[in-house]
Amino acid sequence: MTRLAISLRTTMLSAALAFASTGALAADATPHQDFLAAHIDTSVDPGVDFFQYANGAWLKAHPIPASEATWGIGNEVDDELYARLRGISESAAKQPAEPGSDTQKIGDFWATAMDVAKADRLGLHPLDAELARIDAISSPAGVLDAVFASKPVGAGALFRIGIAQDDKDSATMAVQIHQGGLGLPNRDFYFNPEAGVAKIRAAYVEHLARTFTLLGRNPVAARAAATQVMAFETALAKASRKLEDLRDPEKNYHKMAPADFTAKVTPSIDWSERLAAWGIHPTYVIVGQPEFFAAEDRLLRETPLPVIKDYLRYHLVDGYAPFLSTALDEAHFDFHGRAMSGQQEQRPRWKRALDEENDAMGMVLGRIFVRQYFPVASKQRYTAMVEAIRSTFHDRIERLDWMSPQTRAKALAKLAAVTPKVGYPDKWKDYSALVVGRDSYAANVMAARRWQFQDNLAKFGKPVDRTEWDMTPQTYNAYYNPSNNEIVLPAAIFMVPGVPDDQVDDAVAYGYVAASTIGHEITHGFDDQGRQYDAQGNLSGWWTAQDAARFNAAAEVMVKQFNAYEPLPGLHINGKASLGENIADYGGVLLGLEAFEKTAQFKKSGKIGGLTPTQRYFLGYALGWMSQQREQRLRQRLLSDVHAPAKWRVLGPMSNIPAFYQAFDVKPGQPMWRAPQDRVRIW
Repeated sequence: MTRLAISLRTTMLSAALAFASTGALAADATPHQDFLAAHIDTSVDPGVDFFQYANGAWLKAHPIPASEATWGIGNEVDDELYARLRGISESAAKQPAEPGSDTQKIGDFWATAMDVAKADRLGLHPLDAELARIDAISSPAGVLDAVFASKPVGAGALFRIGIAQDDKDSATMAVQIHQGGLGLPNRDFYFNPEAGVAKIRAAYVEHLARTFTLLGRNPVAARAAATQVMAFETALAKASRKLEDLRDPEKNYHKMAPADFTAKVTPSIDWSERLAAWGIHPTYVIVGQPEFFAAEDRLLRETPLPVIKDYLRYHLVDGYAPFLSTALDEAHFDFHGRAMSGQQEQRPRWKRALDEENDAMGMVLGRIFVRQYFPVASKQRYTAMVEAIRSTFHDRIERLDWMSPQTRAKALAKLAAVTPKVGYPDKWKDYSALVVGRDSYAANVMAARRWQFQDNLAKFGKPVDRTEWDMTPQTYNAYYNPSNNEIVLPAAIFMVPGVPDDQVDDAVAYGYVAASTIGHEITHGFDDQGRQYDAQGNLSGWWTAQDAARFNAAAEVMVKQFNAYEPLPGLHINGKASLGENIADYGGVLLGLEAFEKTAQFKKSGKIGGLTPTQRYFLGYALGWMSQQREQRLRQRLLSDVHAPAKWRVLGPMSNIPAFYQAFDVKPGQPMWRAPQDRVRIW
């Protein structure tokens, strides 16, 4: 995950049914006619479990399919989008197209992705050149040659490197180097003693062995190699920082000259020489975790060469397995899908192919998608909603009793400077240099990864392009970028699946969009991380010491609140790691509610579906998190995700909002009740 603060709502969706928050259902509408009321589980008291009350009827009627690890609101619309993108891709594959055109690229990518027989015939051959490079390693220097050569094709061995804005100079694109190289999601998977995590570790070693068997090893040799690679990765994990420790931008910012990085931290790696080979000559690099690289440098010197070569082989092959033979694809799914996420069977190949097509050339598809499914009027509509939330946040900051005038003035200046990107980019990315053919699925994925690597590398030494998007319009997600002080809201995020425009009233719109997306992302600019960046996007100390201390004290209340939640026996939510998202959820609910209270529907106070406007607002927010997940996926997320699970993204913020208690008559002693002195008070 990048340093961007990103919402967990990650399913791709269509905006074809994107709603207008105009008009309302008739006040005499009955509950059975109302989509929101139909989701309610009336057997649950909202003061006991508001998530289950709000969404329980829908969840019971929509069990998780065998091919999925989660199922929720996003998945209901997925099939609509998949069908449309499949139609675009199949049509492109069948028609003659000019070389280099969007149609040719989409068609050839799709044709090779769907050709299972060809993938089976080719086996590992698409990786021949990369595997030969690893086979040829005969010295520690050769290891580094192979590692740096593999970065353009997306291999994740040893560390992460890329070009991104300098956190302390947002107008400059800098080389960023961070810890990485683990086959499991993060360090905690290597050490957490919980039984389910231990089971995953054992399954990972089995997966390593199976991969080496598919590479031609006999079972005994494959098992030995797997055990040694696991030991090497465990040593890397031990040197890695914990998830919560990665959230402090100051402590993960170490600016140094490449020569100093070499001399003081990694004597085995001549960073000036390695970066020069890519055509860049930086005066400094930004290193996230120097102690990790010092430990890794030592491990590279002490670990036998055959073990490191096996480590590199595994990461290369595992990263491309879904695009190779059926045997490799199934081995990859058996661990990553079945063991890690609880999926019982593979998702259809055509859906997985579309996912990869979106990764490879998402903006090419995005141009077509927007043209067909997202009118200019929708972009204008949600831009206006952004301004309603901005105005509300301005008013709340003005009223804060704990913030000094000095900090308040800078906070208001930062809020005014937030740039909203709504729907789709004004300038589309140029994919003309991307070459796609019909040699093999893996070859096209490799070509796309090389293109993406070069596209990123080309940003070094150039002015920051603040118009660029890091998500496609057809992505059901949103993000705040602190370096640009911007919120990015793709077209698909505004979707209420399966509900026509005239059936979505303002109460639902403000809960579902204004609170859980727009307000959430704007609040990210003022969460525990985002607040450290100024109006220009620079990491700087613009808060007074007293105000920072007050903020941190209030945030600590939220840390303790979420630390107490235990979604699985023995596994609690990490309140510190998830703090930014939890603050953003809380802030979004507050902002959305106050903005909604200015609307005609709220002032009229009529009921829809038997629900008051305020009740519908809170239920509209819960609608955005209407999903369920398998135990395996929940365990994975608890250890590796900075977001709390969906259920607690509803329970957590609701229990801190006085208006929620009033709307649903929550009483002391009920699980949703928090004593007034224990409630979070930030924004």
